[in-house]
Parts: sequence; structure tokens; C-alpha cells
Amino acid sequence: MFMTSSKIFKALSDKNRMKILQALKIKMLCVCEIRALLNLANSTVSQHLKILKEAGFIIELKDGKWVNYMINPHPADNRISEIINNLDFWLGEEFKEKITIKKVESLDRKIICCV
Repeated sequence: MFMTSSKIFKALSDKNRMKILQALKIKMLCVCEIRALLNLANSTVSQHLKILKEAGFIIELKDGKWVNYMINPHPADNRISEIINNLDFWLGEEFKEKITIKKVESLDRKIICCV
């Protein structure tokens, strides 16, 4: 239980990981879409995704050449579901302004990703 708790808190301790979770609540995204959204290096995004995945917040789905990330619909730990369901409440206005539905929906991997 402690190891899981420490992974959950580690995952939640970075503002960019919180933004990734918020974006993934809107739609499934690949690394390059998240990179474009947050203006981060691919390696940084990959590291954030690894931490979120290890904590149980997200899963990856392979689709041909794409690896898509989404919120884990069936996390092993019920606390993950509770956190995801209440994410907007805990994040407040600062994050709502930065990660908008319009911004996430406008991402087009055919344009921003190196194919």
C-alpha cells in the first residue's frame, strides 16, 4: 500500500503531469500531441507518462505506428478513480485556463507529429 501511495503522490507532484491528466480526460493523445500542448521535449513528456502509468493513472494503447495514452478506465486502486473524478475541483482555475477543451480538441497529429 505504501509503495502505491508514494507513486500516486509522486505522479501528482508535478504541474505538467497534472496538465497531462487534465488533457487526457478530454481525449486520448500521443506523445507528440502532448508535447505540442505543453511545449515540452519528447523525452520530458515520455518521462511524465511513465510516472503516470506506473502510478496507475493512465494506460497506453498501440494503434499501428501510434502509441496513444488515455486515462485508465479500470485502475486497480480506487483512489486513482476518485482523484481523476475530482481533478477539476482540486486543480482550480489556474489549470482550467491553461488546458481547455478547445485547445486539446484542436490538436491534429497529422500536422504536429513527425510521421
